[in-house]
Amino acid sequence: MSNCRIVKGGVASAKGFRAAGVPAAIRRNGRNDVALIVADAPCAFAGAFTTNQVAAAPVVYDRTVAKRGRAQAIFANSGFANACTGETGRRDVETTVQAVAARLGIQKRDVLVASTGVIGRPLPMDRILAGVELAAAALESGAAAGHAASLAIMTTDTKPKEACCQVKIGGKTVTVGGMTKGSGMIEPNMATMLGFITTDAAIAPAMLKRAMLLALNRSFNRVVVDGDESTNDSLFVLASGRAGNEPIVKAGADFDRFLEALEFVAVSLAKQMAADGEGATKFVTVTVKGAKTAKDAERAARAIAKSPLAKTSWFGKDPNWGRVLAAVGYSGAAVEDLKAEVYYDRVWAFRRGEVADQKQLSRLAKVMDKPAFTVTANLNLGPGEATIYTCDFSLDYVHINADYTT
Repeated sequence: MSNCRIVKGGVASAKGFRAAGVPAAIRRNGRNDVALIVADAPCAFAGAFTTNQVAAAPVVYDRTVAKRGRAQAIFANSGFANACTGETGRRDVETTVQAVAARLGIQKRDVLVASTGVIGRPLPMDRILAGVELAAAALESGAAAGHAASLAIMTTDTKPKEACCQVKIGGKTVTVGGMTKGSGMIEPNMATMLGFITTDAAIAPAMLKRAMLLALNRSFNRVVVDGDESTNDSLFVLASGRAGNEPIVKAGADFDRFLEALEFVAVSLAKQMAADGEGATKFVTVTVKGAKTAKDAERAARAIAKSPLAKTSWFGKDPNWGRVLAAVGYSGAAVEDLKAEVYYDRVWAFRRGEVADQKQLSRLAKVMDKPAFTVTANLNLGPGEATIYTCDFSLDYVHINADYTT
């Protein structure tokens, strides 16, 4: 049974944090496009970033902050990615950091920056700097402030993505809350994602990083929309220590409880990203079990989840198990087709050489008509199991990405 209690809130719900989301005319549509998250004091920080060799200027800068394991503020904008912008992009990051630090009265070294949007276009710095002032003046704690911030980082997202929970650690109530954006350009490492998670747990930076990496690998690194990796992927986790628990400095029961809460928030946010995949009409959980190894299971699950043929069949409500097994077959995982089984939810489509007849297809049709279902491939070869969160490919995915910059 989970120790976590779901509560309404987001990135400004943990003690010691404030947030704001404001329109700064960066996107010229009246939407919030600048977010600011601030801790009352420098706190423990852990970050993870894209492995794409074409990394945006904010990512290059934030990696240096992550080495210290301490931070106090996050400034983020949507509309422009500040990627492939060269020396101009680097200077714009430095200018933004200086402006945030000066406005908040904090150290420059404690400021993180993040951007998302179109690649290759320089930031509109007049509007960025105006956004710093507007956001700083709007800082508040609580669910409403966190929600405003979550709206500011959306690009092709159709809805904001937030999650929050509480857990008891050492008799103290610890809150973990967060927000993400991400809808396309997702997989293999995180997403076209900005992810910000805050907690009031007292935890050493090294243990926070350990928890973040474990949660990351079970959540954001298990999301697939289209198989493309972004230039701007960033996950930030900040811990203020304001909950008053005995600081977590080593593995044990307190660390396990904190990890459970962090993972709960991360998985919730990851699922929300997959469900809001560009043009998605179906949220699909892909599970491979019975693989020879856990690595084989993950290879096979990823191949299924990003197969255009499988994903378009889900959009068309076609339980095309052949596309599922074909993806397993080229994934590199060991598979014997006449031992394998494919299920949609609990209804089988293929079972050790037996193919669904008309009666079985009518049962499958009911599953495929649902907005969310699970595709399970049981290879019946061993103990390996893995799950990936994904969505279908619809006509709208093509439309969204065909004219993204024009």
